[in-house]
Amino acid sequence: MSIDEITTVLEPSPLPNFVETPYVENVTERALAYIAAGFPLHLRGISGTGKTTMAMHVAGKIGRPVVMIHGDEEFSTSDLVGGEYGYRIRKVVDNFIHTVLKTEEDMRKKWVDNRLTIACKYGFTLIYDEFTRSRPEANNVLLSVLQERMLDLPTAREGDSNYLQVDKDFTAIFTSNPEEYAGVHRSQDALRDRMITIDLDHFDEETEVNITESKSGIANGDASKIVKIVRGLRDSDSYEFAPTVRGCLMIAKTLKVRKASVDKNDKIFRQTCMDILASETSRIGSRTNQDRVKEIIAELIDQHC
Repeated sequence: MSIDEITTVLEPSPLPNFVETPYVENVTERALAYIAAGFPLHLRGISGTGKTTMAMHVAGKIGRPVVMIHGDEEFSTSDLVGGEYGYRIRKVVDNFIHTVLKTEEDMRKKWVDNRLTIACKYGFTLIYDEFTRSRPEANNVLLSVLQERMLDLPTAREGDSNYLQVDKDFTAIFTSNPEEYAGVHRSQDALRDRMITIDLDHFDEETEVNITESKSGIANGDASKIVKIVRGLRDSDSYEFAPTVRGCLMIAKTLKVRKASVDKNDKIFRQTCMDILASETSRIGSRTNQDRVKEIIAELIDQHC
């Protein structure tokens, strides 16, 4: 694949229905300032706080092609840098003299660059989503990339040097969930020290309303009522996992499909709120806890609708 083909495939584009409020603009401005100063960016927060979306938005503002990696427990360094995949076969047949047939066959493993190498080589923006889901030893290769701007390559790779000078336009954006989440590894101190971390919390009310309206297509007033219910449940602390703007979107999109109204007397609306918010906030399935959550949801529906 040529550089032109890579650029075409990975060219960033504006995110559809992306909502920009003062909160979002503030985070974006800070992120771009840190990147302009030459530092990798790390967006950290609980699930549902828009880390990946914000990373894509910031990458779009940078304007360079984007390479995306999703953290994985099974990752090794070769999954980031590259490895030997398949074979390259070269066969030469010499029949210059019709009475003599000479053949030569050369079979070698073929090296293929993976996404980190491509991003470093061509100066692309790397988004490493939930990087702490990969084992720390797989991410060690990033230390020299972020500090010395050098990528250490295996000796098996074709080329004159085992080191690749990272392109000046290369930028790295990382996202991660809190370390107490299942499947999340503790990141190396040396790697974390090379980043500037912005902790993302739940959006403010204005942003949640605008996101719900924009991505579901319901009226602003209805979006506002749904958001108030979700935020009220969040403020109650009566849950195992805090409800996020995802819950707002699930409710709004379901009501749109079922042509239901955001009204306390609409049975579909009440049941939808119960199903979605009780499941989102109590994943262990404790009956006592779910009953308490549903009581609070019923009170919030009556209060705001």
